[in-house]
Amino acid sequence: MNNSSLLKYVLCTTLMLSFAQAGYAVDFPSLVKNIKPSIVAIATFEKTRAPAVSFSGTGFVVGDGLTVITNAHVVNGSLKVSTDNGTEPSLGILVAKGEGTEFRSATIIAIDEEHDLARLRVTGSPLPALELGEADSVVEGQAIAFTGFPLAISLGFHRATHKGTVAAITPIVKPAQDSRRLDPKVVAQLRRTPYSVFQLDATAYPGNSGSPVYETETGRVIGVINMVFVKGLKETAITNPSGITYAIPVNYVQELLQKK
Repeated sequence: MNNSSLLKYVLCTTLMLSFAQAGYAVDFPSLVKNIKPSIVAIATFEKTRAPAVSFSGTGFVVGDGLTVITNAHVVNGSLKVSTDNGTEPSLGILVAKGEGTEFRSATIIAIDEEHDLARLRVTGSPLPALELGEADSVVEGQAIAFTGFPLAISLGFHRATHKGTVAAITPIVKPAQDSRRLDPKVVAQLRRTPYSVFQLDATAYPGNSGSPVYETETGRVIGVINMVFVKGLKETAITNPSGITYAIPVNYVQELLQKK
């Protein structure tokens, strides 16, 4: 994206936020159109591998346009698959470029394992960044949307958007009814400071991990979709997948951005 296009994006986003703050309804399709350039695919590149680029999840751009937020398990899982092959992969992102895609290298700047978040620094020119909202303002029943890459990019590099509501604000983990249902991960989490996550009335798919959850009126990010970490803590006693989607509140993203 050149400077002229970036300026147009910033101006358009500023106007939309101004309308929202003034009480005017924002056209949701226009909001999605402005959100999509900030959504990237998290991937690794390995020249000798077929295919050379391996997708692992979704991320989104914040701050200066070169900072990307995703789930820690997305980054860790991607690198583990590659290093098991005995070679050093290049971590990065896929962004849209014309009718195709461009791979940009990325460096891990900070990891928050407790809240399953990762902060990356990418190369190249700045990308459009999303604005972060306030987790404390989120209420049950609130309308939300998230944009990412469901079912990975096996269907092509197409960012898909889903709408829903915040069904509940719920603890990350609750004690099991008996000790047989406790595993080491749950026990470790119970020993930490408890925190709540957003339970969403919306369906996310493999590949959506790391997608931003945002307000449908302003586009401000209020959470990060998590398809693995939270379910492993909350639903260990459930044999069949529940289909419930969870999101990590955005205040932990803001804390991660402060880490050096």
